[in-house]
Amino acid sequence: MAYTPDKPKLAESSDELRARIPGWGADLDPADRPSVPQEVFDPQFSGAHWEFPERQPERWPREKSIEHKFVTPVFGTACPPRGLSGAIRRYSYAKYSEGRAAHWLLLLAADRVDVAESVLRSFTTGHPDNPITQTGVRAELSRHGLRSRLGQNRADVAHHALDPVIVAAPWIAGAAVTYALIRRITRRTG
Repeated sequence: MAYTPDKPKLAESSDELRARIPGWGADLDPADRPSVPQEVFDPQFSGAHWEFPERQPERWPREKSIEHKFVTPVFGTACPPRGLSGAIRRYSYAKYSEGRAAHWLLLLAADRVDVAESVLRSFTTGHPDNPITQTGVRAELSRHGLRSRLGQNRADVAHHALDPVIVAAPWIAGAAVTYALIRRITRRTG
């Protein structure tokens, strides 16, 4: 059973592992371990004060991999899944194993959808995101952004020309769609 204080049994014995894996168990001899004078080993003491850890309460259903029976005893609650991105994340965990590329590609897609949802949500608050200050464009101009990258033998120099396109393209596309919608509405009413 998972999450118990007992050390899990090895699938193979130490001798079998040493024979199969070169260097396995190099630190088994106390003479080879620098921590031995300070280390006190008590095989009866695991350090855990529980047989099975107390479980964190779930305020909403959490995603868990299909490989696992239940959610880990402690889990993050900072970003609860919501909206379309949350639905994509829940689908990814419910349908695909963590060993499948589809699982991770869906999680990546959910992150991108979450960014779009956040931008749209910012428009409804009356304080929309400022693409100039919140994407680092102003810092590039006032904090020697380009000079700090050129001549530094950096690996990311090749894509510097694409950075403005990647940052600006969604805003330009959004403005173009908004302009087209407003133009269509004014033609119908006018």
